[in-house]
Amino acid sequence: MAPRNKDQEAEVLNWIFQVIGQPVPKGEYEDILRDGVVLCNLMNVLTPGSVKKIQSKGTNFQLMENIERFQKAVKAYGLPQEEIFQTADLFERRNISQVTLSLYALARLTQKHPEYQGPSLGPKMADKNERSFTEDQLRASDGHLGLQMGYNKGASQSGHGGFGNTRHM
Repeated sequence: MAPRNKDQEAEVLNWIFQVIGQPVPKGEYEDILRDGVVLCNLMNVLTPGSVKKIQSKGTNFQLMENIERFQKAVKAYGLPQEEIFQTADLFERRNISQVTLSLYALARLTQKHPEYQGPSLGPKMADKNERSFTEDQLRASDGHLGLQMGYNKGASQSGHGGFGNTRHM
């Protein structure tokens, strides 16, 4: 579990509420996000109608469903599964830093959506930089031995004896 960064958490909250168009409420980061309502509202701004039902009050199970709806909407938006936090990370406060990383990844992903014109968070994503080489340019390196080819002035691992053995000098 990574250590929490209060500055990053504040940046994430500011970004979320700028996108939603509301002032940042008072309170702790995890308490503001815990019921999933803010996250669902965020996804509905990024992709209108992506979260159809938002429970603002109810049992813990109903509130956890908000987080699950957010996770489904984020995945549909294009965030890879491995970058999405687990429900318990937020709801049970198990790994709040993972929640922050997921929200940073979501903010970064908005840059890939041309319809999104809102505020940005974090570094700008790199543009594709494709290069094309002629066959001659590609073949020009065929005769070269790179330093990673295993040749280093006669030094070798012969006599080493195998994996796990010590080297006898």
